[in-house]
Amino acid sequence: MKNVNGENGLAREERLQIMLSPEELKAVDNFRFQHRMPSRAAAIRELLRHGLGSAGAVIENAGLRSQDYGLLKPARSGRSAR
Repeated sequence: MKNVNGENGLAREERLQIMLSPEELKAVDNFRFQHRMPSRAAAIRELLRHGLGSAGAVIENAGLRSQDYGLLKPARSGRSAR
């Protein structure tokens, strides 16, 4: 996947801001630490991937490093999955 600079890597052009209750934030942090995730953002992306998977959307990122982490796999043609 090409990023905004035309280089290989994730193109994270969208920012999503959410508000969490203290209980929700604690649950995210507990998940993060139990799974040794590098950041809250990575933990939330993983939880979102699991949630989407349970709703029938199959998204795979097995084997990616945290710096390569993203929700969607690139399209087979090499174009962005957006």
